[in-house]
Amino acid sequence: MIPQGILYRTLLLAFLSLPLLVTAGELPDFRTIVAGESPAVVKILVESRSGAHPRIDTEEIPEYLRRFFEFRGEPPGPRERMSLGSGFVISDDGYIVTNNHVVEGADSVVVRLIDRREYDAEVIGTDPRSDLALLRIEAEDLPVLRLGEDDELDVGEWVLAIGSPFGLDYSVTAGIVSAMGRSLPTERNENYVPFIQTDVAINPGNSGGPLFNLDGEVVGVNSQIYTRSGGSIGLSFAIPVSVVRNVVDQLKAEGRVTRGWLGVTIQDVDRSLAESFNLERPMGALVAQVAPGSPAEDAGIEPGDVIVSFDGVAIDTSAELPHVVGLLRPGADVEAVVVRDGRRRTLAVEVGGLDADEDPRVAAAGSDGDGDSARIGISAETAAPETLERWGISGGVVVRSVVPDSPADEAGLLPGDVLTLVGSRPIQDLDSLREALEAQAPGSSVPLRLIRRGAPLFIGLRLPE
Repeated sequence: MIPQGILYRTLLLAFLSLPLLVTAGELPDFRTIVAGESPAVVKILVESRSGAHPRIDTEEIPEYLRRFFEFRGEPPGPRERMSLGSGFVISDDGYIVTNNHVVEGADSVVVRLIDRREYDAEVIGTDPRSDLALLRIEAEDLPVLRLGEDDELDVGEWVLAIGSPFGLDYSVTAGIVSAMGRSLPTERNENYVPFIQTDVAINPGNSGGPLFNLDGEVVGVNSQIYTRSGGSIGLSFAIPVSVVRNVVDQLKAEGRVTRGWLGVTIQDVDRSLAESFNLERPMGALVAQVAPGSPAEDAGIEPGDVIVSFDGVAIDTSAELPHVVGLLRPGADVEAVVVRDGRRRTLAVEVGGLDADEDPRVAAAGSDGDGDSARIGISAETAAPETLERWGISGGVVVRSVVPDSPADEAGLLPGDVLTLVGSRPIQDLDSLREALEAQAPGSSVPLRLIRRGAPLFIGLRLPE
């Protein structure tokens, strides 16, 4: 007979292990994907020549350090630099997708297949804005990966990466989708890729490799990681396949990429601005400036408009607008829904090309005059001609001082800000500023458009009772 205590412990352990057994049975089996899709994943070997060693004036270096900078014999010339990445075949006649940063500045690119065959690759085209590049090798009947649909990808879904981290060929890592539509502005503050965030272990060498769903379809191209150590900490980002399709088609056809361009500078709408613009909640992309001659100006979009929909896609945050516009072809006719003066308006827009946005210049309102605007807690004066020229604007009222704890101080106005709009009314001079403020109901919240260090900005100001 089994002692009662041992029986209870046995039953308890069996009970506790049951959910684990069920959960383990539900985990995906990646073996089919790895076996079927790995042959179309490639390793990319890049060779480039760095510039000559910079000449150092040793006379300016202390004597005890000088020997470390003195060359024995001839100074070294250009040096070869090797780097590597990953990629994948998208057509059986040799077209391969990878990251732009993998092949940027390369003197030679070699593609190695899973059977260790190597081919010299031609760079068909690159697109730094999306960090994508298209290569081609002289080969036929290659294994090909299928492109899926990233708009069918859900947060929490299993995904799989295959690549060559640190040169370790055909390494497989798996995880889940952590978030969709992540905005990661570039050094030029451009934001045209709605990245897929995952916790898949991605390391140097994985760049350009595919991200698979459980159907074995490519849903993204691994591009970036967030790290403090140089290795994976569970924050990796992939370019969604919708962007990949658009870029690859253009690179294959023309060798370059042209994006949709609207010609606006935008910002997020916070709670204060939402109240100022009579929105039910913070939403949309607030237009801070419009480039002269741009598609936005031609369509009648104005500073102070809040774009809440573009081409039928709801715009919840300002970061979403470039993602939508950037995927459109120049010349496309779409509708933009804007909120202006608390009312929704639908405007017809003919999308332009991004190349037109090389040097946007934005006109602002304003002229001369001086005076005082004590009602909101500022002193101001007409912007001097040199200030207007410096910031590239045609006029405005410059804030000279802000009274502590005043409405202007609480709104975040700073000395040096140039006011150009109150609500939808342009500020021609201090008299027009005074008239615009007097037209607002006491205690109401009103949006102010200003230029701060050359950059347009909207803030919400609550007027005193």
